[in-house]
Formats: sequence, structure tokens, C-alpha cells
Amino acid sequence: MSQQAHPHEAAEPETPHLDFAGTTPYEDYVRADLLTHLQHTLSDDPGEMVFLVTTQVMELWFTVLVHEWETAARALRSDDVPTAIAALKRSVRELEALNASWTPLAALTPAQFNSYRGALGEGSGFQSAMYRRLEFLLGEKSASMLVPHRGAPRAYAELEKALHEPSLYDEVLRLLARRGHAVPDAVLERDVSERYEPSEAVEQVWAAVYCGDQDGELVRLGEALTDVAELVWRWRNDHLVATRRAMGAKAGTGGSAGVAWLEKRARKNVFPELWTARSHV
Repeated sequence: MSQQAHPHEAAEPETPHLDFAGTTPYEDYVRADLLTHLQHTLSDDPGEMVFLVTTQVMELWFTVLVHEWETAARALRSDDVPTAIAALKRSVRELEALNASWTPLAALTPAQFNSYRGALGEGSGFQSAMYRRLEFLLGEKSASMLVPHRGAPRAYAELEKALHEPSLYDEVLRLLARRGHAVPDAVLERDVSERYEPSEAVEQVWAAVYCGDQDGELVRLGEALTDVAELVWRWRNDHLVATRRAMGAKAGTGGSAGVAWLEKRARKNVFPELWTARSHV
């Protein structure tokens, strides 16, 4: 039979619309021209471009994760657990993409890293304002980490606001209390600008949740949080391994302790009682 188009069907154009006044709608939306001209290398080493782009991509993923976890925190304040779980599940896929960002840097030899390390000067990843907001949302609060940003008013204001707001985990625990679980007043009324410390009573709350309906909303919330926590732990360990390969035990840039600092971070679990409670289920 004939494969000709039906007479009333519009003919498919041979080429897409190519003629625009000014920039393209794609460029206007994505700001690709801005993004692809933000790379200004400071050394002659060709590997510096990979390092610079990779760290810029990481910053963009930090921004997405902060957006997702703030969305989840707002939803929890409104008792909208499905919206919170959806945001957390999206963030799991985004964390996987973030963690994959280590791939171009994970096998650097010391000589390769040293070839452009001097371009960083006193720059170090711990100075990232967006990463600090991410850590604050996870309950890793520290007022001293605002100090590097005193010269950047917008970043400082955003971090100061985040420091004094409840973390994502604070909102989770407040939800559990509203659902009738025995979260201690000392936890609910704690100074949220301080680092969250594990509580045996909260551990018991999670153990009770996990002994209940396995398809229930709170178990599904707990598992979404655990997925996030696991990937944050993997991020920290991948950072540790990449740094150890590239520079051994030398002091880090920006006066940090390098591998020693990262080892300390890698030993800490996010949402700690979600891990320890499993021993009591």
C-alpha cells in the first residue's frame, strides 16, 4: 500500500526553525553562553580545565540539592509527607550524579594535581557557600563556618539565615512528635544553630517506627532519608579517596588539614539514629 501522507496531514518540515531575533530561546532559558564562558584557567596545564569545570558542576548540583531539601523541609512543616518524600527521592538521583562528578578527578596522580594546584592559591572546597548551606540542612551546623564569607554579603546573609533555621532533620523530628512519637522536648526545643547530636530517645522512636507498618508513610520517609544519608556518606568517602590519591597526607589548600579533615568527616553519619535504630528492630 502507498506510504504517502494523508492529504490533510501537514508536511513535516525538513529543518527546525533556525532564524531568531537575537539569541535562541534555548540560550535565553539555559544561559548556556554565560555558563560556557565562566572558565578562566590560571595555569598552562591542560588538566586545569577539567578540574575547574568539574568543581563548577559540583556547585550546580549543590544548588539543586539545597533546593530539594528546602522543598522537603517546607513540606514537612505543613505535614505534607508525600511532597517531602518526592523531593528526597529526586535528590537521591541528583546525589548519584553529584558523586559521579568525582570520576574525572578520582585517578589524578600527585604530579598531575601539582601541575595546577598552585592556581588554587588559598582556595579550598570547604569555602563553598552552597556546600555549607547543604551541610546546614543536614544538621551539620557551625557558626564559625560563616567566617570565610564575611566579605560576600549575599552568601553571608543566606548562610546566617540557614544557620538559625531548623535543619531538614529537625523538621523530620518535629513531624514525628506531631504524629505522637516521644521525641524529647530537649531535642525539639534545642538551639538549631548548633550541630545536631544523636539522642537515644530519638533512636527508640525510629526503632518503633520501623517495627510498624512497613508500607506506612513514616517508614517510607525514613528510607528516603536513609538513601540520602548513604549517598552523602559516599560523597564524603569519594572525596577522601580522590584527595588521598592526589596529594597523600599533605596539608590541604586554604590551610585545611587535607586528608585528616576528610577522614574525620567520613566517619560521621547523617541522620544518625536512622542507622543505629536498625540494631533494635
